[in-house]
Amino acid sequence: MDVIATLRPLSRGSGDPAHRVVGSDVWLALRTPEGPASVLVRAVGDAVAISAWGAGAAWAVSHGPDLVGRGDDWSELDVSAHAFLEQARHRQPGLRLLRTNTVVAMLVPAIMEQKVTSRQAWRAWRYLVRRFGTPAPGPAPEGMVVPPDADTWARIPSWEWHKAGIEPGRSATVMRVVKVAPALERTLALGRGGELVASRLQSIPGVGPWTAAETAQRSHGDPDSPSVGDYHVPALVGWALTGGPVDDDGMLELLEPWRGHRERVVRLISGSGFRKPAFGPRMTIQDHRGH
Repeated sequence: MDVIATLRPLSRGSGDPAHRVVGSDVWLALRTPEGPASVLVRAVGDAVAISAWGAGAAWAVSHGPDLVGRGDDWSELDVSAHAFLEQARHRQPGLRLLRTNTVVAMLVPAIMEQKVTSRQAWRAWRYLVRRFGTPAPGPAPEGMVVPPDADTWARIPSWEWHKAGIEPGRSATVMRVVKVAPALERTLALGRGGELVASRLQSIPGVGPWTAAETAQRSHGDPDSPSVGDYHVPALVGWALTGGPVDDDGMLELLEPWRGHRERVVRLISGSGFRKPAFGPRMTIQDHRGH
């Protein structure tokens, strides 16, 4: 079990106040349905120890196995026909797909990451979490903060979104999401993602295929939801599997042999250390704070 690699998708960049790696341990500041929790995930031999503090501690511990990959079955994924993927799988035997069982908590930061660079989105995330979150309970590392709950996101005034660099389109989408938070959380009963979950998420104006996929990968543990519409993922998949860049359609065509496991294949590639060549156009950074 590779704790750090499995939980890496929960990190919103360096300095994320809700995620901290200390040696081989991972600390998470989680907003659970029962309140804030600090969670320590530690590999102990062949086992994983999960400890938690705060009002949401019992919930966090009971859902801890899902968080580190319970129910994520890789047994039917056969990558033996592709040498790169076979080696990537061999080098990452402890990789699992996480499932947080919290939809809004995963959807809000995904909305922040729409149509901007990761650096911009992560800066906004740090600002808003530190400004409106709550200090992580228990012995969590100094500076860790539990993100706001749905009611708190809903009360953040427009000028604070502006100061964070989030333009009205994205903040309005967050407002629509938190208004229907209970209905979104009920999609967890539909299983590990899939078309029905995606359609429920995308029923909210402003939540498209990319945002729904980024959310379901984390909240539901969806093994088959590659991030269509991503600025980097299609090129990464293309270079890794064919030695050249592809667009979204090309990525889906390349991943089709592994339908049912397409997000697992993407995670194998991204976790392998492979990097696409560093040339070509770069995304223009837009600063919405000045508008």
